Amino acid sequence: MTNRLMYISVAIILFFSITSCKKDANQDEIDHGKIEEYIVTQQLDGQFSSSGLYYVIEEEGSAEHPNLYSTVTFTYMGYYLNGDEFDSGEYFTSSLSSLIIGWQEGLQYIGEGGEITMVIPSGLAYGSSGSGPIGPNEVIAFDVTLHYFTN
Repeated sequence: MTNRLMYISVAIILFFSITSCKKDANQDEIDHGKIEEYIVTQQLDGQFSSSGLYYVIEEEGSAEHPNLYSTVTFTYMGYYLNGDEFDSGEYFTSSLSSLIIGWQEGLQYIGEGGEITMVIPSGLAYGSSGSGPIGPNEVIAFDVTLHYFTN
């Protein structure tokens, strides 16, 4: 009887693991479509990273770039794809590793004085749970200026 319960438990776990992976892959496709539509309507000239982040380097900044362990100081504006702003800040300082994954990746593409626009799929932002004003599975965008960083 114990083995039978174990097999049933394993089967249930596998089922939910497989179905959740399909949902994530489907959400990635949905997000990618939203980003592509946004790129066309906004006439952006950037590129996709392998993770699905879309970014436009407006200004490269210095040759040295932050890494995941850097403390970064930046000014930013966050907005939905319809253009409505949901957050902004000036000279905000944070550990890069404590920011959302999209930022962790994107800010490493620029140096001090650099400016970047990032269109972040939900999986690299706040995922299926959302956060504050950002709903579940929301694709969001940011304009960021990296003022300086320390390693």
